Amino acid sequence: MKLILVPAISDTELDELAQLAAQIWSAYYPPIIGEEQVTYMLQKFYSAAVLLEQVKEGQRFYLVKSQTEILGFVALSSQEELSVFINKFYLKIGEQNKGYGEQVFDLIKEKHSHSKLTLTVNRQNYKAINFYFKLGFKIQTVADFDIGNGYVMNDFVMVFES
Repeated sequence: MKLILVPAISDTELDELAQLAAQIWSAYYPPIIGEEQVTYMLQKFYSAAVLLEQVKEGQRFYLVKSQTEILGFVALSSQEELSVFINKFYLKIGEQNKGYGEQVFDLIKEKHSHSKLTLTVNRQNYKAINFYFKLGFKIQTVADFDIGNGYVMNDFVMVFES
């Protein structure tokens, strides 16, 4: 199945993206970071109003779509010349391990063929870390980010250079 990235800029699309984020995060992240932190992060980073603010700050959101349905979403932002940060890269739980993540990454690389790509991933998210290694990412550094309310994101910063 061929996937496409569709810009998500309307209020309706951002609402849809917020609902999708809640579905994915609630299904995947409680064993990694706990239910309370998932709830906090969804409110802090994934409400439709917050997503709109992120758009205004320069993040570009894309819905990952097949011909018939939305399978996930990504968000990208420019860091510096020839450097793109992958802020978000998520597929629905039932759509993982089907080669779609690689397809999405290929679409991102096509859009930014001469750019260094950077992302952060939770150090306990072994499935995602292994996926990024498979794509050719390397760990650049270990970083901890205080996100408020007593929560800290314990991440790897990973880099892909073509």
